[in-house]
Amino acid sequence: MQTISRRTSIALAFVSSFSMFAAGAAPAHAITLMDLIRGGPGKRDSGPGNGLPGVRGNPAPQQRNVDPQPLPKVAGPKYHAYKPEVLRTVKTGGFAALGATGSERLLASAKVAAPSDVAAAVESFYGKNAKPIWVTDGDVNERARSVIALFARAGDYGLDPADYDVAVPELMTASVEPVSASTTDTAATAADGHDIALMQFELAMSAKVLTFAQDMVRGRIDPNRISGYHDFKRKDVNLSVVLPFAKSDSAAYLESLAPQSAHFLALKTELSTLKAELADVGDRIAISDDLLLKPGNNSPDMAGVVHAIQKNGSETLKTSHAVTFASYQKTGDYTPELVDLVKAFQQEVGLKPDGVIGRATVRALVGHSDEAKINKLIVAMEQARWLPNDLGERNVFINQPAYMAYYHDKGTEQFSMRVVVGSKANQTYFFQDELQTVEFNPYWGVPQSIIINEMLPHLRADASYLDRMGYQVEVNGRPVSSTSVNWHGSTQAIAVRQPPSSDNALGELKILFPNDHAIYMHDTPSKSYFNRDTRALSHGCIRLAEPRKMAAAVLGITEQDVAARIAQGKNIGEKVNAKIPVYIAYFTAWPNKDGIVEYFDDVYDRDAATLKAMAATTTARSI
Repeated sequence: MQTISRRTSIALAFVSSFSMFAAGAAPAHAITLMDLIRGGPGKRDSGPGNGLPGVRGNPAPQQRNVDPQPLPKVAGPKYHAYKPEVLRTVKTGGFAALGATGSERLLASAKVAAPSDVAAAVESFYGKNAKPIWVTDGDVNERARSVIALFARAGDYGLDPADYDVAVPELMTASVEPVSASTTDTAATAADGHDIALMQFELAMSAKVLTFAQDMVRGRIDPNRISGYHDFKRKDVNLSVVLPFAKSDSAAYLESLAPQSAHFLALKTELSTLKAELADVGDRIAISDDLLLKPGNNSPDMAGVVHAIQKNGSETLKTSHAVTFASYQKTGDYTPELVDLVKAFQQEVGLKPDGVIGRATVRALVGHSDEAKINKLIVAMEQARWLPNDLGERNVFINQPAYMAYYHDKGTEQFSMRVVVGSKANQTYFFQDELQTVEFNPYWGVPQSIIINEMLPHLRADASYLDRMGYQVEVNGRPVSSTSVNWHGSTQAIAVRQPPSSDNALGELKILFPNDHAIYMHDTPSKSYFNRDTRALSHGCIRLAEPRKMAAAVLGITEQDVAARIAQGKNIGEKVNAKIPVYIAYFTAWPNKDGIVEYFDDVYDRDAATLKAMAATTTARSI
């Protein structure tokens, strides 16, 4: 029986284990690389003692001598300080084409910086064609002015007009006829200076047009630079066709590059509506987000609280408190009759009716502020560009902040269900993939992160711990007793799995879409979690409230068929024969099946990180 040397570095061993399990495809019952990386299910509802998935309380462990070696930890991905694309100078040496006349002869003197791919596209275009697009007869032409007007409306598309700011040279007025050599020289110098400014504008305008076109298609920022939890292949944008197309109806062409999907258009319309409402302060209800108002206190926000209840409360509430509404004089005093009004509202919306007005009550009164909603929409429109414009006629869409999964067929939502996603410490990734297999009566291959972070402390105190809990242990693929393993050494060749059972952490089935993050959908014995409003509770995988329903839909069979496969009690995998994309998405603003945009809390603070990345990008582009 092989044990693991204590001299081996656990951190290095963890990395080495990847190659061992990646060597070949494993059968459905075997622990897989996907299982090992991370993302196992979360803790069971009840059971004293260990707190491990699918394990009931264990008897007191045997006391052993514990090695003073510090317990290792496996850390998850990190959020990064966003680094925007580096700008480089456009190489203009070949722009002064032989025989060029007028201002274009000065193209080579322009100095413009742009992202590398944009700079290369500018160089390619003007290296073959020295004739300006944006300048005609010594002035900025109408084509350029229409595009500049579009840049000013970039905010309508969730972009920032500041990213496309271009200095426009003033029109040079005709000079008086020169009367001396000195005035002739002055006029010539001024004319050359104006021509140089025009050519500077010409190249800068083309660089901004290319940047705008790219942003409209794929978004302003690279999501993979935000955090290790973002995983997207950035879309390719064919920049070589942009400037030739821009010679015609430039603004219309650039505007046509915006996503045309129903979800993006719903976000765009909502953004326009909110901006209009924000400009109209007539019926706005302003209540401080951090308000804490107790009975007997005084606050200028009191008038907003009463107005919000009168606007958003039920007709029954309004009728029963009509006298209070009629007699209120818009003072800041939180009087007993107003306390009764607030308690009635709190009761109605499911809050503790204690009369204390804090964050939860303010959120129930006014929801997210218009400013907060606008930021959510801007982030959502950026993120929507990371996904395919067409999500597919048939797909599974999981929106983590909503804690919901949606199944679509023929382009229409067929059903939705509650889900549990990763906790803030074990976040679910943001990516897309394709469904591959449904596994019935699954084994749970315990990820190394859980073995090291959660099981190892128990095992160092009591090596029989896994044996007693019914887990299977393998070393280099050979079954062993957990008591025979040196748990003070490396875990590189150690695999732990839980056999199929009613206690199995994955429940009756799991739905696989193999990815580098070991994320999958699965059943769970922890059913009570689905009754919670906030369901960021797992180790990273997606727990489904109705796993049989989802399995039947993706396999194209009935729920009765699914039940029959489970009843066999065998660990079997069934391939998903259709191409069904799955989106493990993160949108705090997203339209429902009726096209109405709904808003959700930013459980992982990813919106804040995305907004910072956008701000850093705008700063970098202004240099």
